[in-house]
Order: sequence, then C-alpha cells, then structure tokens
Amino acid sequence: MATIPTSIKGAGGIELAAEITGAPDAMPVLLAHGGGQTRRAWKRVTSDLADSGFCAIAFDMRGHGDSAWSNAGAYEIRDFAADLVAVASRMDRKPALVGASLGGLAGLLAEGELAQGSFASLTLVDVAPRMEPEGVMRVVGFMEQHVETGFASTDEAAEVIARYMPHRGKRGAGAGLRHYLRQKDDGRFYWHWDPAFIRNIMAAKRSNPENQEHQFQELSHAAASLDLPLHLIRGAASDLVSEEAVAHLRQVAPHAEYTDIADATHMVVGDANDAFSNAILVFLNRHHGPAGSGQ
Repeated sequence: MATIPTSIKGAGGIELAAEITGAPDAMPVLLAHGGGQTRRAWKRVTSDLADSGFCAIAFDMRGHGDSAWSNAGAYEIRDFAADLVAVASRMDRKPALVGASLGGLAGLLAEGELAQGSFASLTLVDVAPRMEPEGVMRVVGFMEQHVETGFASTDEAAEVIARYMPHRGKRGAGAGLRHYLRQKDDGRFYWHWDPAFIRNIMAAKRSNPENQEHQFQELSHAAASLDLPLHLIRGAASDLVSEEAVAHLRQVAPHAEYTDIADATHMVVGDANDAFSNAILVFLNRHHGPAGSGQ
C-alpha cells in the first residue's frame, strides 16, 4: 500500500509533516506519537491499518521530526491537544485517534476538555490520567540527558538507547535511527525535536513540585467527560501505567476497554507491534466496522 507524504495544519496554522497510507475515502485513523518520537514510530502499524481497510494518517507532532517548531516554545500538553482538534476539524469524517504517551495525553485533553466530539474513538497507548511519577521522570530524564550535548556519532546514540531499553538488546545505528537525529554544523548528532520541548517540561517540574499532581487532576477530569469509545492499551511491564492507574481510569471512565500486552514496556508499539496492531484492529473494527465503511 502506497504511503503519500503531505502536510497538515495544526493550531494557529503550524505546519505538521504527515503521511497517509490507505484509501483516502476509508475510515481515517489519526496516529499521534509520544514525546521525542516521530511518525516513523507507526511505520508497521500504518501498513496493518491500511491492509485492514482503514486510512492511516501518521504525523509529526509540533516541534518533532519534520514538523515546524513553535517560535513561542508552545509545547504544553494543551498545545498538542489544540493541534489534534485543528487537524480533526479539517477532515471530512471524524477520525479515530490513537495516541501513544504524549499523543494520548493530548487526545484526552482534546476530546475531554477542548472540543468534545472531535474524534470517533480514542485509543490511549500506555498512558492514563494518573501515572507513576518515577516512571515519568525516567522518560523525561532520558530525553533531557543529551539534549544539549548531542552525540559524537550514531553509534554512540545507539549505545545510549540500548542502555535505556535493555530489554530490546542493542540495535545497529542504521538508517532508521538517523530519522530520529539531525547532524549540526559541529558534526554532532542531536535529537530530531526542539530542545525547548523538554526544557519547558523540566522547568515546570522544578518551579512547581505540585505541577504533576495538578496535571493528573486535569487529565482525570477530562477522562470523566469522555463518552466516545475508549480503549487503553498497556504494556504489562510498563513503569508508567500501573494496575492502580488502570483501575483509576476505569473508575472515572467505566466504559473504557482495556488490553494488556504481555512482554511490552511503555514502548508498546516497538516492543510488540503485532500484538499491538491486533489489539487496535479488534477495537476499531468493532466500533467502526466493517473497516472503512462507518464510524
């Protein structure tokens, strides 16, 4: 199935790089990646969706990959949520939204607070209103660690990633990794996202220790407002979404469906792509099937 590169506009007209895979008139599935990732995180998923009759639309979030950076450093969850609302509002049909980590949090705020009715369904990938603070800090700490210094080579970047995700084993510094890095004039390789993104997160945490609790409360309120089909997919070995976090989501949103993916961490899609694709296809076909013909 051919993949067509395109550009879509987020909030305030910010340009977001995107790829469309599947028949344009099929049921759209909008894929929002996690912080520090790009649309390539969904590479195999988009093919699975297209083969099943859906139109997969994967895009780079603002400040990530090939999308535009915010001159104002607007990288709050609410800013990403506003982009999702803007993208959905320009589509001919309400899309099903699948959001991983940051993309899922943005989806919660978008549908539960900013513009209810924007999406046909919402799938949260290893993210919930209440998450384990230690797990959250592990993720943002990893992202902050090399944001200023970068890497001497792609091999060095591969070594760092292998230490962060030891369960996967070391992967080569091939062409795929280069999509997550950009080489500057100093010859060093830097993450393919705006450093202001992680700086703002860390500054907020350091200036206001209660910031995370306030965010959890805001997300819980948004989740309680949801009345569209809702699906939580959790990595069974996740250090961000605990069983207690799952129980909390199902308490505030009792209609939420739940899938636990064995042998997967927070990086569910990369850890267990086949099981993940199967989980989202079962959910999407049940609520929007037969594939490509309804919402």
